[in-house]
Amino acid sequence: MVHIGKTSRLQVLREVDFGLYLDGEDYGDILLPARYVPAGCRIDDWLDVFVYLDSEDTIIATTEKPYAEVGDCACLQVVDLNAYGAFMDWGLSKDLFVPFKEQRVPMTKGRSYAVFVFEDKSGRICGSSKLDHFLNEYADGHFKNNQAVNLLIASQSPLGYKAVINGTHLGLLYSNELLVPVVIGQRVTGYIKYIRPDDTIDLTLQQQGAGLRDHLSRQILDDLAERGGVSDLTDKSLAEDIFKRFQVSKGNYKKALGQLYKDKKIILGKDRITLLGGDGRSPDQM
Repeated sequence: MVHIGKTSRLQVLREVDFGLYLDGEDYGDILLPARYVPAGCRIDDWLDVFVYLDSEDTIIATTEKPYAEVGDCACLQVVDLNAYGAFMDWGLSKDLFVPFKEQRVPMTKGRSYAVFVFEDKSGRICGSSKLDHFLNEYADGHFKNNQAVNLLIASQSPLGYKAVINGTHLGLLYSNELLVPVVIGQRVTGYIKYIRPDDTIDLTLQQQGAGLRDHLSRQILDDLAERGGVSDLTDKSLAEDIFKRFQVSKGNYKKALGQLYKDKKIILGKDRITLLGGDGRSPDQM
């Protein structure tokens, strides 16, 4: 079915001097302006087009691909302001309008903000940086601790950063737990750290507990194998050097090394760690 603000696959009905008319089903014939018509397109062909309202609120189609569709979140740049709101570049010739009442903070030209794209009561497509009006701030049984999720860093708060989870929920990354800086608009893989008693969601950029230790242990063993069985990255190394190679904290790295030592898979030295073979010998003993 055809939906305003969504990409649809529509059939070409007829050609006119200024473009093509497509079968818009319940919306009637929808114009695809000539500047968007693909070369070699013919009557009865099917085209993937984005359907929206033009500046005169007429339903129109384009083969341009927006950065976000209705129901999506994206970080977009403000390209203009007027007395009614802000206009953001979302990949189409017509900019996305964000009314003042939909701005979490007053928007500034040239800056980027995370917005939710929605269709207002008149059918016009708009953006809103008031993400909590559209996304769920409570887990509602959708997540479990240590679950991997896709995150969009949306805004900064006194405690850290609000992030969009899988495009549907909001959670919090705490500043004092971040090992590297994050920026608004960044998309990263994260994890559900904790579902709080009030059902709000705490996030982290690292796996927790046994899942992290097992994954990191495999990474360390693979790294040792690639380095001929010896590495100078020990439990005494700088946290920055550890993070650069494995993207984990020094504390988690030391725990993984301790488990590998306990399992007799490595030898821990003052200035190096050495991989043990299946017979308990290091590479230089073989």
